[in-house]
Amino acid sequence: MKLLLFAFAAILLPASAFAQSTAITNARIVTVSGATIERGTVVIRDGLIEAVGAGVNVPADARVIDAAGHTVYPGFFDAVTSLGLQTRPATPQGGPGGGQAAQQQAAAQSNSRYPMGLRPEDAAADELRAGEGQFEQARNAGFTTAISVGRTGIFNGRSAVINLAGEDVAGMIVKSPAAIHVSFATLGGQYPGSLMGTISAMRQMFLDAKRHQELQKMYAANPRGMRRPDADASLEALIPALDRQMPIIFNANREIEIIRAIDLAKEFNLRLIIAGGQESAGVADRLKAIDAAVLFSLNFPKRTTAASPDADPESLETLRFRAEVPKAAGRLALAGVRFAFQSGGMTNLADFSANAAMAVQNGLSADAAVRAMTLSPAEIFGIADRTGSVETGKIANLTVIKGDALAKDRVVTHVFVDGKLFEPKAPPARPAGNPGTGTGPAAAVAGTYNVTIDVPGQPLTGSMNFAVQGQSMTGNLTTQLGTAPIRNGRLTGNRFSFDATVAYGGANIDIQVSGTVTGNRIEGSIDSPQGAVPFSGTRVP
Repeated sequence: MKLLLFAFAAILLPASAFAQSTAITNARIVTVSGATIERGTVVIRDGLIEAVGAGVNVPADARVIDAAGHTVYPGFFDAVTSLGLQTRPATPQGGPGGGQAAQQQAAAQSNSRYPMGLRPEDAAADELRAGEGQFEQARNAGFTTAISVGRTGIFNGRSAVINLAGEDVAGMIVKSPAAIHVSFATLGGQYPGSLMGTISAMRQMFLDAKRHQELQKMYAANPRGMRRPDADASLEALIPALDRQMPIIFNANREIEIIRAIDLAKEFNLRLIIAGGQESAGVADRLKAIDAAVLFSLNFPKRTTAASPDADPESLETLRFRAEVPKAAGRLALAGVRFAFQSGGMTNLADFSANAAMAVQNGLSADAAVRAMTLSPAEIFGIADRTGSVETGKIANLTVIKGDALAKDRVVTHVFVDGKLFEPKAPPARPAGNPGTGTGPAAAVAGTYNVTIDVPGQPLTGSMNFAVQGQSMTGNLTTQLGTAPIRNGRLTGNRFSFDATVAYGGANIDIQVSGTVTGNRIEGSIDSPQGAVPFSGTRVP
């Protein structure tokens, strides 16, 4: 009878009550928060780290992963992304004043007096979509956690810290809202349409929010005889930032942008975080003075023109910028500025660890680099009590690497997100192709194509121009976002691939393009950190 009752209970109780544990044994364990364990065991149960150490016993029910020759790290944390977000629909247009009319209609339906693009209340948590597959590229690079926020507008909205399993939205969210994000962008076709106007609009919104807060306090203290203050979601979203309860993140790479952000933060007593910060070393003392943090972009600048004898030489300023950026993280550390790493829109996320290693080669300690990939972002966003290091009781976000995280030959073999195991697949080998001869399928790819890029809710039109020599390809991708020179163009038969960098939402986004040409027809996909979108088109006669 007891056996029958136990069996019945096993059916009714949640699976977690009988959850199998996992033991990672014989591993080098970089805890980050404490000493490195040269040979130890990590036990995972019910999404948490149950035990970690050199003398830990393996539970009888554990699935054992022998990690001899491997290193266990806290899961990597990407400190600024748009991962998991649904594409926002385009603002309706059409007819004289169509954009303005659409803005007025949207404003009338919102609890805000401010136009789209000046809406800090927009919450990333409300725009997340579930699905494991969308995070596969990030997990394969060792990421378990990310900050996610939209990239459009001046006020990009409120971000969320998410874990990258993706089974359901509720289970993804670690903290929301995490911060308010702001860009020195402009709003096309309406105010503010210039940088000066953008800065003025930012200041005015903070001033309006302060006044709104004062009126709310006055009314709460004595409502009789006082007109009730109008509700305004945009202004109310800024009040936690004015009270220093929530950080405000300015997207700023160049020194002049960072100085503008510092000045605004000092004027309104904000908890400042700089996202990007590739020239932040030049103002490290000013950042340290107000205890500002930097989410440093590892998307290091690359040559954006084709390397050919006919290419225009790069300016001395551009060359200096490219040489100095890898040194910035080391200089921030030396100045005592808190910082964490972000991917900065790079498409090939393997560059994240590679560029962290480059920062080490340029003056940053290896321990500081690993900390900036793991525990530092958790500390900056106030969640170091639950993630960011390998400690008992914390979320089982772990990355297992054959070798060292900063080594060229590193291989991510296992990733745990909330205790769930993901095993990255090795990338498929590229098919061998015959050397190009200037004729045949490869040469037939050359030319100009009009294309449509099927971005959900906001399709883009543009052109691709290809010049072919052997199995190499150069040219340009042109859309409403501007013209981007092709990098790393490659051909195999009628198949092609290339990299490019486009400016979007105040950030430089790396994309990877692949496709085929059949006769006069071109089709393929464009991969970015926000996911893949298809494109198609025809050759221009």
